[in-house]
Amino acid sequence: MQLRIDALDAHLGKALAPLYVITSDEHLLALEAADKIRKTARAQGFSEREVLTVDRSFKWGGLLAANQSQSLFGDKKLIELRIPTGKPGKDGGQALQNYAASLSPDNLTIVTLPKLDWATQKAAWVAALQQASVFIDIALVERAQLPGWIGVRLAGQRQSADKQCLDFIADRVEGNLLAAHQEIQKLALLYPEGKLSFEQIHDAVLNVARYDVFKLNEAMLTGDAARLVRMLEGLKGEGEALPLVLWAVAEEIRTLLKLKSGVAQGRQLGMLLKEYRIWGPRERLMEPALRRLTLATLEGALQEAAQIDKMIKGLRAKALAGDAWDAMLQLGLKVARGA
Repeated sequence: MQLRIDALDAHLGKALAPLYVITSDEHLLALEAADKIRKTARAQGFSEREVLTVDRSFKWGGLLAANQSQSLFGDKKLIELRIPTGKPGKDGGQALQNYAASLSPDNLTIVTLPKLDWATQKAAWVAALQQASVFIDIALVERAQLPGWIGVRLAGQRQSADKQCLDFIADRVEGNLLAAHQEIQKLALLYPEGKLSFEQIHDAVLNVARYDVFKLNEAMLTGDAARLVRMLEGLKGEGEALPLVLWAVAEEIRTLLKLKSGVAQGRQLGMLLKEYRIWGPRERLMEPALRRLTLATLEGALQEAAQIDKMIKGLRAKALAGDAWDAMLQLGLKVARGA
């Protein structure tokens, strides 16, 4: 049974299932979901808890033993199986299938996994878990959704803020949902219930953003120049390797160039996106970006990327060297602005 995260509270008000699977790369939301299940389980008599973490030394027989062993005091047991890599291997896959087929009525099991990639989602063990469990797949909170998410969290503590304030907080915590949660909690401690002013939020909220190289491409594709500048400065300040930044941007430009060339030859964009395995949020960003960009702009951008690569490697003459980070910024702005 698939269950949306926003339906979990209502579900837990009914009878508990014997098996829950939580898969997400949003660690805060996954932790909160597991905490809600644990709290409900404790209230319903699952007083014993056993935690198993799959690592190199993990023996899958331990999972079977945990499911079969009885509590000394006859209590119901909560078993937590954590698979940090999302890759249980051949033996683990078979063990999970066997486990899903032989759930004990005296146990409640929570399996936590990272977001499963496309290939892993097709595995037999995943299908077995989906069939036997309440399966909670928690999506990432994308940047465009973050102000709204912050607003909902503020409302939960009887506070509110206008759009400018929500955008300000989102800018400061981008890519770091746990930090966003902590900052929102801090606002509850500092200020009374009601509407918060920009001055209150500005004075309280720290700059705790985590900048992701691959989110930089999102800012570039959407044409958000201000976010692009902020992220590049953040990556530079965090000591991110410039070759990695250049590689990520150059790969996106190559993809855009392939798509633009294909469309110019009369091919359907939808077919091209499937061919190049572009889907999800990234797929939605491509069409507006392609409308903004010309073939000449993309070809020129790729040539600039090659020159920045030479600058990083020290292969350009001193007179032409320049600052590679600044050149990287100009390249990103060129694609973001379509000029």
